[in-house]
Amino acid sequence: MSQSPVFDKPKVELHVHLDGAIKPETILFYGKKRGIPLPADTVEELQNIIGMDHPLSLPEFLKKFEYYMPAIAGDREAIKRVAYEFVEMKAKEGVVYVEVRYSPHLLANSKVKPIPWNQAEGDLTPDEVVFLVNQGLQEGERDFHVKVRSILCCMRHMPNWSPEVVELCKKYRHQTVVAIDLAGDETIVDSSLLPGHVEAYNEAVKSGIHRTVHAGEVGPPSVVQQAVDVLHAERIGHGYHTLEDPALYSKLLRENMHFEVCPWSSYLTGAWKQGTEHAVVRFKNDKANYSLNTDDPLIFKSTIDTDYRMVKTQMNFTEEEFMRLNINAANSSFLPDNEKKELLDQLHKAYQK
Repeated sequence: MSQSPVFDKPKVELHVHLDGAIKPETILFYGKKRGIPLPADTVEELQNIIGMDHPLSLPEFLKKFEYYMPAIAGDREAIKRVAYEFVEMKAKEGVVYVEVRYSPHLLANSKVKPIPWNQAEGDLTPDEVVFLVNQGLQEGERDFHVKVRSILCCMRHMPNWSPEVVELCKKYRHQTVVAIDLAGDETIVDSSLLPGHVEAYNEAVKSGIHRTVHAGEVGPPSVVQQAVDVLHAERIGHGYHTLEDPALYSKLLRENMHFEVCPWSSYLTGAWKQGTEHAVVRFKNDKANYSLNTDDPLIFKSTIDTDYRMVKTQMNFTEEEFMRLNINAANSSFLPDNEKKELLDQLHKAYQK
């Protein structure tokens, strides 16, 4: 019997990776169909190998993607299906608005150097990947009545991809794409300052493309500082280590910076050390602007309820706080003002605010 959700009102999710939110059944299906070897042949076994139950290092976590991405990447039908099924998954979780992110280059096998996941060269470009994901998301939106937008990720170790990422944001800005992100290994020193990323983010500012950056998840506050000062981030992905620089933290509080918090993820990746107070408790106590998110539910064997349950049972979060943070999430979403207002009206009505 599945438990009823700890917060059963409409929710907004702003930080979830498409390639970390795939159904194991779908991975098995395309592995078999395409003759691509997988480490298991049942859903249970696959979930146990890809999934995590206790903390691993960030490199060990990133290794998980190598098990299953070859089964999906480079296949048109698989990519569109994964996007469609993602919306279905969120509908079941009571999410009414979600922004899902991914790297178009990591799903392509053509016009991308190096070609990811040791794939043979094919004819699926990053541009067409975005087109297919948009199709899947829009059909999912139609069928499951969840509003969905997408965010395209630059990768910290691949600055040469970033200029194309911002061009794809511009090209597809009226077909689900609302923002640019910088993801990957933030322990690469000063990776925020690499010319490809800086150029892409400057172009985003110039073109009115919204901006979020993974920063302060496992990296020091200086990475958050760079995200804000150099990349002009409007939201911070994770941001827990911001607290180690009180001056920076109080500045971001004053500016109402939005932190995309992923509690269960932060436990499993070691971004949050157990036995210390979680940054989200500070965010709550300081009435900061933040959201609760799943990050990579396939790998963390989770749903959004996992994150809500964790902060409710371990950190005494209240229904009142859940409503406040979802209203903040809607306010900090990358929707245009008129659509943002509709979303806020929907939440206020459901929360009887």
